[in-house]
Order: sequence, then C-alpha cells, then structure tokens
Amino acid sequence: MSNWLMEDGTQVAEPKEIPMKGYKHGDWKHLLHAPVEIRHGGKTVRAGLVDAVMPDSSALWIAAEGNLPRQMYDAARGYEVWVTPRELDGHSAFRMTSELLAGGLKQPGVLATTGDQPSDAPS
Repeated sequence: MSNWLMEDGTQVAEPKEIPMKGYKHGDWKHLLHAPVEIRHGGKTVRAGLVDAVMPDSSALWIAAEGNLPRQMYDAARGYEVWVTPRELDGHSAFRMTSELLAGGLKQPGVLATTGDQPSDAPS
C-alpha cells in the first residue's frame, strides 16, 4: 500500500475502498437503465440493469444477461428494488441513483454522464 502526500507535506495512508450502502427505492419509474437489485422477502432474487419501467412505478423489467431472460417484477407481489451508488468507468464519477433519480436534483442533463438521458429530456 502506498502513502499519499498531502498539500501540507504530511503523508497519509492510501484510503481503503469503502463499501457503499444500498437503499430501497420506491419510485421505480426513475430507474430506467440503472443497475439495481431485486429483493423479495429480504433476499436478493436478481440483479441487473433496468430495461423498462411502468410510468406509475408498478412494475419494471430487468434486461436479459447471459442465460438469464428479460424478466418483469411487480411491486404488488412484494418485490423491492434496491440501488447502490457506485463508481463508473470513463468520464463518470459516482452516480448517486437513490438521491438523483428520486427527485433530489432535477437539472437537465444531470444523468448524462453514462450516455443516459433523463426521462423528461426532449429527444
């Protein structure tokens, strides 16, 4: 492990990666193209990218991946969607899905870091 040199000349140990806490997200309509975990009865049943959402947040679809098919999850059947802020590759820093997509920041283009466009952006 290497040390970091601070502006004042002191050396500090390189920070360790801190695991991010996951958050239950109730407003599913804002999660299009976000990486999520689907939970039921307190257990994770699937993880993946949201492929489509219902406008009333009643259901969403997780994209097919490998041998797992595209699948719908319905809130009325007790499924929960959990998001975890994570570091992305490329130009992106952290995508704080739980706060940004839940209406915390409503600035045009705020989610454009991964090529996604906000759902209310003009095409």
